[in-house]
Amino acid sequence: MARSPTAYRFTVKDYHRMAEAEIFDPKDRVELIDGEVVKMSPIGTRHGACVDRLARVFFAAAGEQVIVRVQGAIQVGEYSQPQPDLSILPFRPDFYADHHPMPPDVLLVVEVADTSLRHDLVRKAPLYISGGVPEVWVVDLVAEVVHVTRGGTTSELRAGESLAPLAFPDLVLEVTAILP
Repeated sequence: MARSPTAYRFTVKDYHRMAEAEIFDPKDRVELIDGEVVKMSPIGTRHGACVDRLARVFFAAAGEQVIVRVQGAIQVGEYSQPQPDLSILPFRPDFYADHHPMPPDVLLVVEVADTSLRHDLVRKAPLYISGGVPEVWVVDLVAEVVHVTRGGTTSELRAGESLAPLAFPDLVLEVTAILP
């Protein structure tokens, strides 16, 4: 009986060994998603501006209570180490020096999409939520909406609407204040 070929799923440990063996060029922008090494989209100017704007807002609002991590890895299970555009982590004096943050360490993940919307909404957001991240925002720069996923529910917010992270309900942001 003929069998269909199956892909090999890399673990986070395999992924780190590949990086140590310099299989990836240091300039390569890759992340591990469900066992696959995935090339990340380049960061455009609007994308960068949106990430910077959100980082500034969260740092100003939550400051000493959190670490605002920009494009840093988090580990989601044995087979995924994505690099969200922004993650909000509870403050730790060691800044997570002994391990990448894991879902119980993450208050909010934000992905910004100008060319990666489908990947961010269909693949990454469910990965974060199923891994235990309580809230994921996907900022769609093309349609100028913010997709907010909490638990199993996703809402789509547009100009004229506002949102607040679960971890900081008093931090109310207008959708237009998020978009560059």
